[in-house]
Amino acid sequence: MQSSKLLKLIILALMGTISTVLMLLDFPLPLLPAFLKVDFSDIPALIAALLFTPVAGIAVEGIKNLLHLIFTGFVDPVGAFANFFAGMLFVVPVALFYHRMKGVKSLVSGLITGTIALTLGMGVFNYFILLPIYSAYAGFEQLALPAARWSMILIGITPFNILKGIIVSMLFIPLFVKLRPWLEKKRMSLSKA
Repeated sequence: MQSSKLLKLIILALMGTISTVLMLLDFPLPLLPAFLKVDFSDIPALIAALLFTPVAGIAVEGIKNLLHLIFTGFVDPVGAFANFFAGMLFVVPVALFYHRMKGVKSLVSGLITGTIALTLGMGVFNYFILLPIYSAYAGFEQLALPAARWSMILIGITPFNILKGIIVSMLFIPLFVKLRPWLEKKRMSLSKA
């Protein structure tokens, strides 16, 4: 029992570290604001959430953002919080769907739901919390105006989150198909320990 818990903690720490490295390999999408960047750091969180529980995916998202903050010298805590919240919105629905009926169809349903939750949730979160914070503290005074926030959400943030969800999903599905036997084997061995 003790060794099983230790193994789970080691796997979560490893996934969080891999996530941090993947977070550094980000890139902007053409025609969208340059500060919005896609990375594949949610993939290890998805693996952890499918291997264990949605809470494990949230833990990996937390480790990733904490390590990223430490390595960047706490330059952008608001961005790290936004990344954590976005990751949660995406990973949790995927894990919930998958754990209900384990299969590729439930995974795809979860990825679609996760992309929708990411898009809608980040739209609301940006309108009421993130963009006002950036307007007050980062010198983007124009974002204090509701019309400017709506414009940023409709033209930049919403299309970005839809594309990010699609890109990460399209990469994760074939990866999952390859990893599925390993995930099932690992889950069985961890439940017996």
